[in-house]
Formats: sequence, structure tokens, C-alpha cells
Amino acid sequence: MNFAARLAAVRAGQADGDSLGQLASLALDEGEEAAALPMLIAAAKASGGARFWQWTGLLHRGLDEHEAALAAFDEAAQRAPEDAGIAHGRARVAFEAGLDAVSLFEAAERLGPPNGDVLIGLAAARWAAGQGDAAEAALDAIVAQVPLWMQGHAQLAQLRALMGRRNGATASFERALAQEPASVALWRGLLDLHLRNEDHAAQAAVAERAEAAGVPAAELADHAAIAAAELGQADRADRLFETLPDAAMRLAVRIWRVRHLLRTGRFAQAWPLIDAEIEAGGARRAAIWPYALLLWRDRGDPRYDWLVGNPDLVREFDLRDRLPPLGELAAHLRSLHVARSEYLDQSVRGGTQTDGPLFSRVDPLIRTLRTAVVEAVDAYVAALPAPDAAHPLLGPPRDRRRRFAGSWSVRLRGSGYHANHVHPQGWVSSALYVALPERRPADAPDAGWLTLGEPQDTLGLDLAPIRRVEPKPGRLVLFPSWLWHGTRPFAEGERLTVAFDVAVPR
Repeated sequence: MNFAARLAAVRAGQADGDSLGQLASLALDEGEEAAALPMLIAAAKASGGARFWQWTGLLHRGLDEHEAALAAFDEAAQRAPEDAGIAHGRARVAFEAGLDAVSLFEAAERLGPPNGDVLIGLAAARWAAGQGDAAEAALDAIVAQVPLWMQGHAQLAQLRALMGRRNGATASFERALAQEPASVALWRGLLDLHLRNEDHAAQAAVAERAEAAGVPAAELADHAAIAAAELGQADRADRLFETLPDAAMRLAVRIWRVRHLLRTGRFAQAWPLIDAEIEAGGARRAAIWPYALLLWRDRGDPRYDWLVGNPDLVREFDLRDRLPPLGELAAHLRSLHVARSEYLDQSVRGGTQTDGPLFSRVDPLIRTLRTAVVEAVDAYVAALPAPDAAHPLLGPPRDRRRRFAGSWSVRLRGSGYHANHVHPQGWVSSALYVALPERRPADAPDAGWLTLGEPQDTLGLDLAPIRRVEPKPGRLVLFPSWLWHGTRPFAEGERLTVAFDVAVPR
């Protein structure tokens, strides 16, 4: 049953607890929180039931209304103080809202059996509260006791990277492998970590070590193929990709193979693979557009103009009169940059990125920022060219509530920049400039500028940006999430931005 059918049934009188719970669950799945919320609020107030308050909190959270969500979870927790699920939801909402959630996660941990999501949330809350050493020690102790907890290893590695201890990011995996040398899951977890970190030499070395430890080559062939391709070992990569069974050629591996073919100039071979992914639709099509763009541009295919030729797909907005005072906003954002180094798997080079969804924070400055951004996104969407069902930007419905797949701030230091990348989970991506370094006579003319359409250096394609945008305080740039983008480095100073991905409308 879908949301519309369940809603009709509830309105017809089928409004028992199970039916309302199903209504709320379907609303979250289908993006219909606003339609379901009044009924759940009414049921919560009428019955006082903890579960109704919990559902109310989840619906508010789905709408990015974290202050109201937290109030609903507070009500639920008062009525069911021993419920571990409610305690976890309350802690998670508080953390996303930008509040100190350490004690709430600790309470949730005490209430239930071991829960990986709670433990990961507790580590994130401790990190945000300035307790990075405690977060690291706690996670390390757990993965030492439970060496096959992959999520814990990955979170610990990320935490150590953010703390400036990147050289120790793999330590827990190595310790676990000393205990479980035949564990395919551990070897693949370590391989995934090196892949995320774009350390393909280490990825190749680990694949060799795993095979020497007795792991079947077939369990490692996808990583070995990717590493060989990215290291420029074309013949070896060809052999490995060809030997992969269909089951191993999942979407991510197919994308790496397309990259390999483009890098080695075999456009005729890449062409049918790209077309097949587009024809498949769904997640497969969403992930292939950046590479289709490069192929079609290089080959002069008319679909390139169809995909990205319209200049209205990239727009600039001056938000200075709608934002909080930029100096005040900059100071606030700086206070949120607690990391000492980059994430393992992000485009930032020479800077830091905030943790958690920035636009879910409840402080007034961020709420004002969010309101200004939503208004600009609405204006951008309203001015898009005519709908085209086959187009990744123009096809989705435009009358849905704006949702964010992610929101964050980046602080770049001298010589910092963003490597060229894309955001496959988004629909519309962005750059909002809050503070910029002073221009110096020795700076390059485009120092710090945003570049659009230029592929990663590692692809080896000599394609210049199709557009460059000069950063200015208060300027917001919006563009399709699948369009390659990066920044030029600057010599000295600070470049402080806010970025976000608008989620594909549901």
C-alpha cells in the first residue's frame, strides 16, 4: 500500500495506532511528511502515547524542523523513558540540531543491547563536543573486542583522519587482520578504505597481501582491477576487468571500468557501456552522467549540448541582503570547524569541512541562512528550461518541497582547493562564498575561482572548464550535481564557504 491509499483509509476512519504508524512510515518513504504530520500530532495529543510522539518527531525531522522534532522526542521520552529506540532518536535529532548530544547518546547506549548506530552516533557527538580523544579511545576499544565490526573500523579511520592522524587510519584494520588473517570482510574493508582515500598504490599492495594470506583472487579481483586502472597499468587492468564475473561487476565497478577506458582513449569501447547504464535508469543512470558528459563533449556528440549546453543550468545569486551579516556568519562557521585535517573521501585539499547536516542546526544564524538558500533554490528551479523526462536535471518534478541530501561548510587555507569532482547523490549542487582571502598582486588571475566542466586530473582528458565563476562574498552558485566542479588554489589566506546538495525530488 502506498501513502495515498493509506491516507485515504485513515481519513475514512481506519485510524488505529498501527494504521497511523504505517501512514507515518510511508510518509517518510515517499516524502509526504507534511501531509501526515497533522494526524500524528492530533493522535499524540489525544492519546499521549509515546509512539505517536516518536512518529511526530520523525516526521518533523524529515521536514528539517529539528526544534519541533526535539520537542516531540522529549515528550516521547517522558512517556517511555526506558525505550532505547526513542532515546536513540532523541539523541540523533539533538546532534543534527547542533546541540551537545553526548549524554543523550550515552543514555541510549545504556538502555539497549549493543547498537552500532548508537555507538557511531556517540563517537560523532563526542567529536563535535571537543572530546575527540575519548571518541577515538572508545571506538578503538570496541573494535578491538569486536574485530569484524566494519562500520566501527570505518568510523574510527575517518575520525583519526579528521584528528590529523591520517597515518593511523588503517591501524584497527591491521590489528584485526593479525587476529583474523583469513577474513575476507576485513580485507575488503581495508581495501574499501584505501579506495575512498584514493590511495591506489596501497589498495594494490593490500590486494596482493590478501591473496598471499590465502584469500581467493576472485574475492579481490574488483579492487585489483580498479587499482591497476587508476595506477595506469592498462594491460593488467584490462585482464582483470575481463575476468570479473557479472555478479562482481556491480555499478561502482562498471563506473571504474568506464573511467579506465576514457583514460586510455578507448572511447568506442566506453560508448556502449555508458549508453547501457543510461538505458538501465535509476541509480545506474545517475552515476554515469558525469562520464557521459565527458565522452559526448570530447566526441562532439549532440547529446552534450542537450545535457549541459543551456547556460541557464548554472546560475549565480547575490544573497548578501538576505543573509546574516557576513562577518557574524563567518565567525559562527569558523567555530564549527573542529577538524584538524580533511575527510578521507572528500574533495577538500588543504582545509577542513564541518561534520553533520549544517542546515539542520537550530541556531538562528543557520536558520536564516537556510531560508535564504531555499528561496534561491526555488528561484533557480522555477527558471529552469522546459521539463524533459530523460534529462537528469530537467526530468524530476519541480513542485515538491526542497530537501537537502547534505549541507556543510568548507574552510580552505593557503594553497587550499577542491579537486574536481561530482556529487552523484544530489540534484542541484552549490557554492556560497562567505569569506575570501584578499587578492594579492602575485595571485593567478583565477586564484580561488570555481571551475565547472573540467574533469579530474587522474582521467587524463585535456578538457578545459566550460565555465569559471569568480567568488564574491554573498554570491551563491547553483549547478547540476553531475557537472564536474572544483576550485583553483590560492596562495594565502582563508576561503570560507557553505555548500549543499539539493536532493532529487521524490
